[in-house]
Order: sequence, then C-alpha cells, then structure tokens
Amino acid sequence: MKKLAVILICVFALSAVAVAQKKYKPWMEWSEKDVTKMLNDSPWGQTQTDTNTSEMFYSPTSGSGGSRGQQGALNQAVNLNFRIRFLSAKPIREAFAKQVMTKNPQMTESLKAFAEQTSDKYIVVAVDFDSSDRRLSGPAMQAFAAANPGQMKTTTYLEIKDGKRVFLDQYMQPSNDGMGAKFVFPRMVNGEPFVTADSGYVRFYSEINSTIKLNMRFKIADMMYKDKLEF
Repeated sequence: MKKLAVILICVFALSAVAVAQKKYKPWMEWSEKDVTKMLNDSPWGQTQTDTNTSEMFYSPTSGSGGSRGQQGALNQAVNLNFRIRFLSAKPIREAFAKQVMTKNPQMTESLKAFAEQTSDKYIVVAVDFDSSDRRLSGPAMQAFAAANPGQMKTTTYLEIKDGKRVFLDQYMQPSNDGMGAKFVFPRMVNGEPFVTADSGYVRFYSEINSTIKLNMRFKIADMMYKDKLEF
C-alpha cells in the first residue's frame, strides 16, 4: 500500500508539472490574435495602462485661447498603454517575427534567424507605447527619445523576489523596427545567473522622466517555454 501511495503521489506530481507548462502551437502557425496575445498579455509581454482623467468631464472650449481650446476636449478618460516585453525571450521574438512575416513573406529566412538567436550575456526588455490620443503618445515619444541613459542607470533595474537588483547597462531609443525602446541588463552577476527558476518573479522598473514610471512584474513559474525558462 505504501508503495502504491508513493507511485500515485509521483503520478499526480508529474501531472501537475504537465498542467503548469502551457503548450504553444508552432509560432509559424500563430494567428494575428495569437501574436497580439503573446506581445501584450503573456508571461513575457504585459501592458501597463496609465489613464489620464483630465479630459473626463465636460468643459466648454473656444476656438482660441489655451491648449484645450486649440486641441478640443474629449470629455472622457484616455489611456496610454506601455507594452513591456522581454525581447530576449524566444516567444516574444517569434511573435515579432510572425507579425512582420505576415506582411513581408520575402523576409521569412532572416526573420527565422532573428527568432532563433540567443544571448547568454544580456537580458533585453523592449518597451513600446500606444494611445488613441496623440496628446498622450506625442509626449511619450519625446520622453523616450530624450531619455538620458546615464541618469536612468540609477532608476532602471530588474528585481527578483529576494530583493536583489541588477541595474541598466545600456539604453537604446525607439527606432523604426516597431519594437520600441530597448533596455539592456547583464544576464550574469558575479559569475552567476541573475534570474533562475527559483527567483520567484522578475520586476522591471524604470523612471523615464518625472511623469513616466514603468513598473511590471513577471512570474518566473509562467515563463517556461518548450521546457526552457525564457526571459
């Protein structure tokens, strides 16, 4: 009976592990919906939404005088979405590759190479943004373009559950590749991986300026992809 009990416990444990590791279909078969889900709402890509309520209530505007008069009032709350993604994680690169490949099939081979590349030196977080109101996206674009890498090295970091942090190594402004700004961190600290399966979570934090603060936490247990921890 004891032997049977041990066997059953092992079976249930293995079943729990199997359930925990979500199965993904091959990325070349992903639909547009699959790609969007991976980029914006997945273990490797999350969305931070900042809501501006200054236009929420009715206020008369005129044809002249003041920015509200010139731009018009929306009389509703508007959102600015920050898409925070682990670009160094394979599923995020696969999603970007599939997104571009759909419109440019002639780039298939180079995009496959991009999706398959790996780095044992760096963790890269990409941050893009979008809004239905250009009065929000415009200043955000200026903020990312004007961000000072030297200053951000003290206000931008990755943090794991035990409180340890690794600070920004390099910053790259948004370009025309559609991936947004890139924040580069060392993967190894004192000869050891900064993030491991036992890290609990990894939090990305960055102060772009006084008004844009990014803060997103990713659960390590959910970041298994094809039997490998991806981040």
